[in-house]
Amino acid sequence: MSTDGLRLAVGTLSVVRVAAPRHLAPGTFRATALLAPLAVLPLGLGVTGLGLLGARLDAPATVVALLALALLALGTRVLHLDGLSDTADGLTASYDAARSLEVMRGGTAGPAGVVAVVLVLGLQAAALAALLPTTVGAVHAGLAVCASRGAIALCAVPALPAARPGGLGAGFAGVVPVPVAVGMWAVLAGILAAPGALADGSWWPGPVAAVGAVGVVVVLLARVRRRLGGITGDVLGAAIELALTALLVGLAVAAS
Repeated sequence: MSTDGLRLAVGTLSVVRVAAPRHLAPGTFRATALLAPLAVLPLGLGVTGLGLLGARLDAPATVVALLALALLALGTRVLHLDGLSDTADGLTASYDAARSLEVMRGGTAGPAGVVAVVLVLGLQAAALAALLPTTVGAVHAGLAVCASRGAIALCAVPALPAARPGGLGAGFAGVVPVPVAVGMWAVLAGILAAPGALADGSWWPGPVAAVGAVGVVVVLLARVRRRLGGITGDVLGAAIELALTALLVGLAVAAS
C-alpha cells in the first residue's frame, strides 16, 4: 500500500491534516479505497469512547448517540452527508443524466436531499442509542464507523465507470477488482463478528449487518449506474452513509 494512498484516505475521509499525495495514479486510489476503514480509526475509537463514557456516567442514551453523530459530522467535515444530500437530489431531479449531474454539482440541498439526511441521521441516532449503553454495542458502533468506509471499494469496481470526467468519482472508477472488494468485506465481516464472539459467543450479528450494508450499497450503485451512468464523489459519500446506517441498524436490531 502506498503512502500516497493513506494520505489521500486520511485527508479525504477525516479532518486530520496530512501532507498532500505526491502522485494520484490509479494505484493511489486503489490503496485509498482499501485503507479507508483504517483512515477513520480515530473516529471509530471516539464513538466507542463516547459510548463507554456515557454508560459510566449513566447519561441518557439519546444524548450520547447525538454526541456521537456530532463527532462524526465534525470529524468528516460533513462531507459524506453532503454527498448523500446531493445524490438524493440528483436521483429525484430528472430522468436526464446530464440534468441530474448538474443538480448534484450545484450543492444546494433540495427536498429529497433534506429528507434523505433527516431519515439517515434519525436511523443512525436510534441505532446508536440502542448500541452505545453496552460495552459490546459501543465496540460494534466504533467498528461500524470504520467498516462503512469499505463502501468505497464497492463503488470502485470495474462495472461502475465515472459519471463525468474529473473529481473523486473519476479517480476511483474501476480501480478495485471485484474479488478484492469481496475479500475486503469478508475481512470486515470477520472483524465485526469478534466483539459478540468474545463476549458471549454471538458472532453472527456483525456478519449479517455487513451483508445488509453491502446489499444497500449495491442497490444504490445499481440505481446510479442506470440513472447517472456511473459514480461521482457525491455517490461515494452517499454509499458511506447508507452503509453506516445499515450496519448500525442491523447491529441494533440483533442486540434488541
